[in-house]
Amino acid sequence: MLRCMSDEMTDAPAIPPMPPVDLPVPVKSRRRWVVQLAAGVAGLVVGAGGVGLAWGMSGSPVAKPFVLRGSLVLSDPTPTDSNYTGCTGSGGYDDIVPGAAVTVYDAGGKVVANGALGEGRYASTDSTAPCVFKFVVPGVPDGAKFYQVEISHRGKLTVSAAKAKAGTFASSLG
Repeated sequence: MLRCMSDEMTDAPAIPPMPPVDLPVPVKSRRRWVVQLAAGVAGLVVGAGGVGLAWGMSGSPVAKPFVLRGSLVLSDPTPTDSNYTGCTGSGGYDDIVPGAAVTVYDAGGKVVANGALGEGRYASTDSTAPCVFKFVVPGVPDGAKFYQVEISHRGKLTVSAAKAKAGTFASSLG
């Protein structure tokens, strides 16, 4: 028998306690989260597309880099062989050797590309002929009106963009 609050005995059966029940999350709150995520992703895609479209319509094409070719003529070289084919600099020109740095700067003085002098070759088989060093500088960005070229530490020489692209840059020492 069970007692009630009134201290009277009753024949009613005891009711077992109810187990805890997980209530389902309302569908409405799940939908709200999914809708907010979808709206954020859509905004991101539309925004990125707008920026890309603006860049594409700006009319400024991406310039491809070019190869600057040129030569340095050294008036008083030293032969590197007895046939007077190969030559190099010496004395005050001992920095004018194959592999010497060729640096290209833009109009603002910023380094934009690097190359090196090639092998020195006599212009003829005469021992008094000048020595010609050819060079190639790949990856020069297009778009400047002029460039500056420095061979070794000999100072910058200005060259027009047209001459730089045409491969007609030439300088001399001695």
